[in-house]
Amino acid sequence: MSDPQSASPSALIVDDEHDIRELLVLTLGRMGLRTDTAATVAMARAQLAQGNYDLCLTDMRLPDGTGMDVIATIAANHPDTPVAMITAFGNVDAAVEALKAGAFDFVSKPVDLAVLRGLVKQALELNQRRREGLGKIRADAGLGRLGGNSAAMQTLRETVAKVARSQAPISISGESGVGKELVARTIHAEGGRAGGPFVPVNCGAIPADLMESEFFGHKKGSFTGAHVDKAGLFQAADGGTLFLDEIAELPLPMQVKLLRAIQEKSIRPVGASTELSVDVRILSATHKDLAGLVADGRFRHDLYYRINVIELRVPPLRERIEDLPILAETILVRLSAGQHRTPPSLGSDALAALQAYAFPGNVRELENILERALALADGDVINVADLRLPTAAPVAPSARPAAAPAEPRDPRTMSPRESATSALPSFIEEIERAQIQQALVENRYNKTRAASALGITFRALRYKLKKLGIE
Repeated sequence: MSDPQSASPSALIVDDEHDIRELLVLTLGRMGLRTDTAATVAMARAQLAQGNYDLCLTDMRLPDGTGMDVIATIAANHPDTPVAMITAFGNVDAAVEALKAGAFDFVSKPVDLAVLRGLVKQALELNQRRREGLGKIRADAGLGRLGGNSAAMQTLRETVAKVARSQAPISISGESGVGKELVARTIHAEGGRAGGPFVPVNCGAIPADLMESEFFGHKKGSFTGAHVDKAGLFQAADGGTLFLDEIAELPLPMQVKLLRAIQEKSIRPVGASTELSVDVRILSATHKDLAGLVADGRFRHDLYYRINVIELRVPPLRERIEDLPILAETILVRLSAGQHRTPPSLGSDALAALQAYAFPGNVRELENILERALALADGDVINVADLRLPTAAPVAPSARPAAAPAEPRDPRTMSPRESATSALPSFIEEIERAQIQQALVENRYNKTRAASALGITFRALRYKLKKLGIE
């Protein structure tokens, strides 16, 4: 048990096999840990009742219960104590259930001592970071960044606070623009890895032939253009968090390599003969239906279960429209500060228009609308005309009807560039504009993917963006 007068960390080992207990005691003892052991759930609870431990290792099968019972006791009474589950080899379901219940990590039998030592070292380092620096980090970048008083956001903040304590992989789902990366950054900032790096990567923005090098790094001379050794994203995130945004865009061959890196906690740079150990927590996000992609064979089921231990849904803006006033005010204050000006207020007509709008692009679209309105507003109040809202909210792709002429825009509300380039009849231009804007929103403003979705070339899209004044 932890002793304020002793610098040696402590561990509780729970296993009904005497040989396993001896092996773990010997291994952890050589690492400088003081150990206590228990052969049953009841014995473990009795040990835990006497004080705190810096780490707990528990077997899944015990004579009077399971390791899940031990995890539940620790979660209820010692929430800061990391607990790792020892599972039978290949028992992924048990490992996933343990992680969902609050386990820090898991290790399979027969126990690989190198993996075990890495797990113990990681747990102790995270405890140390939590004690030394987490208070300041939370004060600077805590749950308050997830703004809003709606029930949906209160639930989200509570869930983030809970999952941040774990090391379990988390899959963040939600529509484009809801703030999935912000949620990922908050999980990182609220957890034991807050002192380490947070490395975000858009999986859809990396060319397929460069993915392995980008993720795992490469050695000099391993391929044409590899003039120097290069560290990959996993190495950059070592000791911290790797956020894989738009993970559904990974091609199947890369999914295999990613799964192995996550399971083995090691990588092999392109052209290297040996592997490197890496310590990263994986957070991922997508706006697509991963389960549907698995059913269609477009996403590996084993990778899906490995990254989707805990699923976190971020609600779209239309489901928390009551948060819009405070969100708008926060955005305007931030944007105005960047321009060294007094933030304007939203007029009642502008606020009503925003609250009636569907926001297919969610919070990101709200930011874009307010940034444009900030540039157009003449005084200290943003009016509805300054917002330049679309005449109708775009329809989701699955439900999009055949295109129909939209109402012509008032030329007085057009920019000079739009007026000058309006060669087509205005109603056709509006249809084209709406389709392009929707494609950009759906593809997170990635122009290459938007062009593909529209069925045109990238060069054609660039021409249309310029012609319609969308850029």
